[in-house]
Amino acid sequence: MYTIRMVSVGLLLCLISCWSWSAMAKLEEKFSWKQLAFDWPSTKAEEAAKANGHYIEENNLPLGVERWQNRIFVTVPRWKAGVAATLNYIDLTSTEKSPKLHPYPSWEANKLPIDVKPQDQKTPSGGRLDADKAQVADIQLKDNATIISTFRIQVDVCDRLWVLDTGLADILGSPKQITPNSILVFDLKTDTLLRRFTIPADQSKEDSFFANIVVDADRSECQDAFGYVPDLGAYGVIVYSLRKDKSYRVKHNFFHFDPLQGDFNVGGVNFQWTDGVFGLAVGPMNPDHSKDIYFHALASTKEFKVSNRVLQNESHVTGGDSYYDFKYVGDRGMNGQSTAEVFDPETGVIFYTQVNKDAIACWNIKRPYTPDTQGLIDSDSHTLVFPNDMKIDSEGTIWVLSDRMPTYLYKELDPSAINYRILMGNNRDLIKGTPCEM
Repeated sequence: MYTIRMVSVGLLLCLISCWSWSAMAKLEEKFSWKQLAFDWPSTKAEEAAKANGHYIEENNLPLGVERWQNRIFVTVPRWKAGVAATLNYIDLTSTEKSPKLHPYPSWEANKLPIDVKPQDQKTPSGGRLDADKAQVADIQLKDNATIISTFRIQVDVCDRLWVLDTGLADILGSPKQITPNSILVFDLKTDTLLRRFTIPADQSKEDSFFANIVVDADRSECQDAFGYVPDLGAYGVIVYSLRKDKSYRVKHNFFHFDPLQGDFNVGGVNFQWTDGVFGLAVGPMNPDHSKDIYFHALASTKEFKVSNRVLQNESHVTGGDSYYDFKYVGDRGMNGQSTAEVFDPETGVIFYTQVNKDAIACWNIKRPYTPDTQGLIDSDSHTLVFPNDMKIDSEGTIWVLSDRMPTYLYKELDPSAINYRILMGNNRDLIKGTPCEM
């Protein structure tokens, strides 16, 4: 009897211990919204925006996330008309669960230079591939800090915010190419624009769609930074040199999607995508001072890499002799499609999203890349439906934004339910007990 009691007590303690560890290792919900709200200059301004169709609450879907000091940046692409501001931030010290978004760098910089009217009929719009061809507006901006529509952003080690502006508004309605695709760089310490670079027209293709930017920079050499812009629609990567203020297009077979991995089932929505290279991560410094750039297509489960020295050597990488410099790393396995990946220098781990699994996963770069070496950090069919973007900050905190985007695109979100979330977790806590911990 005594033995049985001791075993029972031991089992109970084990269950409590295991449950406690599991709870600690989960991502914590920091902010959530049913619909996004903005910090308008006045109530009158908000009412006027609603009246003229410049602010339609249900059309504002958050997509990109980034952190710098006490700010959490959130992008709201202009998928549809009625987006209040495309680049915003939240005060991290806010105690509100659903805080209002503050346009960055200002309301004026987020104002469209032309009037974009919403569609009369309120129907599901479909995905990017269902959209009409954009009309070119060819507008000359009065202020170079103006941002038309951005999906992804990144803060570099030199306290600069890099923004990829598609220049495209009302993508799923009556799309208008207001300005060309551009790269904007802001000084976060002064909130001023340092650089606006227009991606040359001959580096875009008919099906091009630029929705991400990843920065390769070192604190000791801030002016030698490079920006990598994947073209998920036409399967290429734009490489931009800050010092030279010049870009060029790189092509490779590995940038294409996998035709066997284009089927998605997310939040009860089934859809098919052909999105190519999208997720990129800058790896650690190698002994020869180079870095590996990891990348994958969205409609794929395979991972690849290439040295940044290859990407930054324009004549070599565009001259036709660089094919074998690109390397196959491995396969994540079934339903391993991913929208975003980030490298954590503290743990040597790449964290990434898994949209078909409502999950966040990881891989330690010192291990082989196989399904068995991938660690499942968190999976939740309630809070992690379409984890769209993720970042890691200088303190080792993982930030994840989930937004139910397939429902937004193909059906209709429930305005009475929580649709958008920003979650967070500590890097070391999240990898405990997974193959990523070494």
